[in-house]
Amino acid sequence: MAAGTWESHHAITNLMFRYAECVDQADFDGLSELFAHGSIRSTSAEDSEQGMSGAAVGRFYAATNRVHEDGTLRTRHLSTNVRIEIEEVHNTATARSYYVVLQATPKLPFQAIVGGRYEDRFERVEGEWHFADRIVLVDQIGQMSEHLSFDLAKGGVRFDEVVSE
Repeated sequence: MAAGTWESHHAITNLMFRYAECVDQADFDGLSELFAHGSIRSTSAEDSEQGMSGAAVGRFYAATNRVHEDGTLRTRHLSTNVRIEIEEVHNTATARSYYVVLQATPKLPFQAIVGGRYEDRFERVEGEWHFADRIVLVDQIGQMSEHLSFDLAKGGVRFDEVVSE
């Protein structure tokens, strides 16, 4: 794979950064749209091979993330070390990146609460880039009590227990 065109690189990084923005703003419909053509899964989930797509993504995030008084998650998802490989001829791309999630609430001072990596695949359909698959790998876990409705450190959350089609 190669670097690809500037336009493809820009479109793919915008998708990656749009994901972070949707999560931070509790824009669960936006998350559903981002994965309308693809899936998202986590190695910390019991059914990580299956993942979710479309409206199930928004329902899962709405059911498992704590929305605070201001209508947001009070988080900042930062993506770094973004490396993208694009195969323009085949309309495919892959990306790897790191993430750190920061949070501050009335009960929690400003701090990093989780860090890890994303492994992404993208496909271009009718000229537009879309997520084909995102794997969320969790490497470090901090104080998550103000962020999720389940204990990420214990793992084992099942998509089908939280989200029913």
